[in-house]
Amino acid sequence: MEIYRGKRLTIEKKVFPLPNGRTKEKIVVHPGGAVAILPIEGDDCYLIRQYRFAVDDYIYEVPAGTIDEGEEPHETAYRELIEETGMKAETFVPKGWIYPSPGYTDERIWLYQAEGLSPCSDYGMDDDEVIEVVRVPGRDLQTMIADGRIVDAKTICLICRCLG
Repeated sequence: MEIYRGKRLTIEKKVFPLPNGRTKEKIVVHPGGAVAILPIEGDDCYLIRQYRFAVDDYIYEVPAGTIDEGEEPHETAYRELIEETGMKAETFVPKGWIYPSPGYTDERIWLYQAEGLSPCSDYGMDDDEVIEVVRVPGRDLQTMIADGRIVDAKTICLICRCLG
């Protein structure tokens, strides 16, 4: 049974058959797919420092965004990188995908490493985005994860896939 339908997500209450033969009623959030991109230039990477209203704080993240209907993940990666950093990439290297929170959502995030960066203003930021682009030496990223400066799960996963 559909509980909510919005522009970007649907929430559903559903009875699921479990592998042990039992059934369980659960709520599932269907936000659609997304992408995350780690832009790399030489020994440095670009992160964004973005205000996130749900946690009422600024956090370090990789550029990311929701896949629009009819769009392929690599097309979204191209667009989102420009929107959030003002840079385009010559090459996007696929790094697989992740389920960020499979306990309640079927969201899948496709991961990309972006290379061959150059300035681009083809797309602008969304009006609800408060973002600062930050250049970080790649060697500092593991320390930022370990000391809690990077706490965003998709960012940690992508750094591990690209630099781990």
